[in-house]
Amino acid sequence: MSQAPTAALLAWYDRCGRDLPWRRTTDPYAILVSEVMLQQTQVARVAGRYEAWLERWPTAAALAAAPLADVLGAWVGLGYNRRALRLREACAIVARDGWPDDLSRLPGVGPYTAAAVGAFAFGRDEVAMDTNLRRVLARTGGALRPSPGRFGAFNHAVMDLGATVCTARRPRCQPCPLRPWCPSRDAVEVLPARPPGGGGRVRIPFEDTDRHARGRVVAAFMVGLDDEVILIASGGVVIRVPVRGITSQGRDATGVRVMALSEGQSVAAVAPALSTD
Repeated sequence: MSQAPTAALLAWYDRCGRDLPWRRTTDPYAILVSEVMLQQTQVARVAGRYEAWLERWPTAAALAAAPLADVLGAWVGLGYNRRALRLREACAIVARDGWPDDLSRLPGVGPYTAAAVGAFAFGRDEVAMDTNLRRVLARTGGALRPSPGRFGAFNHAVMDLGATVCTARRPRCQPCPLRPWCPSRDAVEVLPARPPGGGGRVRIPFEDTDRHARGRVVAAFMVGLDDEVILIASGGVVIRVPVRGITSQGRDATGVRVMALSEGQSVAAVAPALSTD
């Protein structure tokens, strides 16, 4: 099979690829951190958090030695707390034993993450099959074949093409570097945008979501505030109240969203369960 489509893709990536901080390193720890953060969080939100994380914990050993409360507090807004717990556990293993040949043996590392770290950090010839890559490969009908030794660049190029050109809802076939070889060019159904004010889900600021609220509460619990609990109001306002004043979960009379304990219940007793989201 011709390598022309892959060569065109890589040339496009050299010109148009996104400049992301985790692409400037081959440090396996840094790349693992980025991959775990990106599992549930948009790229734009991860970039700053990733750099701050590495400044605070620059190595796997540093993260493994960090207090759990600090790790969970720094993870607020990045998705399920259990991902931070598994990342810390994986770093403890790496700090003690080094990086295993089979990266999927590390806690929280599945096939995709293992392939991504393998390709980006260790230069392995592995395809990291994420949603964007799967969509691009399906639409191009097998036209792409990564070249040995360039799997890292290939993965990044396909991911960027899927994220910016060959998108799920509105693919832009005209400027696509794979247009000459793509059997799906100009034939992918363009899904209509949701009508303004019509059906579909209403976008809620992240700071007002239950996920953000859970993260803030878990962070407070793990710090050991045994006599207080945090309530997050609908506008993201943070209020501290005594635990003894909270008797139910849901919303109180003022409309404040509550993650609460029954009166007299120990924060420490529920913190481990909450920490796994």
